Amino acid sequence: DPAEPNWRVLHASCLGLVGDYATAAAIFEEALAGAPNQPGVWLSLGHARRTEGKRAEAVAAYRRAIALEPGLGDAYWSLANLKTQRFDAAEIAAMQAQLKRPEIVGEDRFHLHYALGKALEDLGDWAGAFGHYAEGARLRREEAPYDPGELTGLVDRSTVLFTRDFLAARADWGAPAPDPIFILGLPRSGSTLVEQILASHSAVEGTMELAEIGAIAREFGRAARRGRGAPYPEVLGELAAEDIARIGQTFLDRTKIQRKQGKPLFIDKMPNNFQHLGLIRLALPKARVIDARRHPMATGFSCFKQHFARGQAFSYELGDIGRYYADYLRLMRHFDALEPGRVVRVIHEDLVANPEAEIRRLLGALDLGFEPACLNFHATDRAVRTASSEQVRQPIFREGLDHWRHFETWLGPLKAALGPALETWRT
Repeated sequence: DPAEPNWRVLHASCLGLVGDYATAAAIFEEALAGAPNQPGVWLSLGHARRTEGKRAEAVAAYRRAIALEPGLGDAYWSLANLKTQRFDAAEIAAMQAQLKRPEIVGEDRFHLHYALGKALEDLGDWAGAFGHYAEGARLRREEAPYDPGELTGLVDRSTVLFTRDFLAARADWGAPAPDPIFILGLPRSGSTLVEQILASHSAVEGTMELAEIGAIAREFGRAARRGRGAPYPEVLGELAAEDIARIGQTFLDRTKIQRKQGKPLFIDKMPNNFQHLGLIRLALPKARVIDARRHPMATGFSCFKQHFARGQAFSYELGDIGRYYADYLRLMRHFDALEPGRVVRVIHEDLVANPEAEIRRLLGALDLGFEPACLNFHATDRAVRTASSEQVRQPIFREGLDHWRHFETWLGPLKAALGPALETWRT
């Protein structure tokens, strides 16, 4: 029933998942025209407008949601998460007042802590900011438990399974399409900047962080738990050539709905895909892979103070972040040793220091001709659905590279867990 408000909002939410943000926003606005006192719908409208790059409209929608529901922590966090929005004294006082209310619990409470952390960080109150980030992370961790041993074990088993001979014997088994460009690594490592640069090229379409590779890996895991095949990733060694090709084609089929521009290449920017580099290598042998890498302390603290809606449970404890980064380096080095140069590495600090040289190097490594639009990436009009959406709509700035040092006093667990990676992270 097109007149039923709940169905219309659900329809808009689904459109957002497949990248049709303009239509989604229009539906949200129609719903609000008939029933304007819905803070959740105003919040959803803000998300859609922010993704489109319509910052003023997003801010207005978030503020309207707060006016209707002053304890809606997600609306405050959404303002903070724009990265370009500063709270005034009255807004800070309002958030502090909400935290004093015992009925403010769960998502509202941890979102308010993250938002206050950003507000105090902007004021240079490093201790106050870290205190709110730490409390937000503690509350979030209670809802999203994490076992760091799972990734360590996956990396251990992957380095045993994927050998030079194993890959050579299956070199051409996968789907032959060269369409995907995977940008992987850790969140908050400059991957959205790399995506925006590449999406400014006439041959490349930027989509979003796609869940398909992880979903395929989880399907193998569920099958193993039901007694149907070996565990992942060992099960990949039991598959025939046609099975591997089918996996690659499944990825291409599932992501087709995200491709709207008719360009030959498209980007999957899911950072967690580094865990499945062997799967990508087998199923999509002609895909291009970029490892977006940043200083581990900058990456680690940036992850810690960022509330992720889903999928990054490692980021709510500093020691877990350091171990996660070290495991990531270990797996990437393994594949670098097997096939040197196959994965293109982009060091964020180098890209910021020498953007034109690094952009030309990146395009050349991907067999893409240089185009001036890639240097003028901030002018590219496209939807960006990550925490860096507003930052990549501006020219490159250098000010944030060492910002983590303001918080170094509290980052000892991160340093300890990183171990040697703190010095060897570039290689």
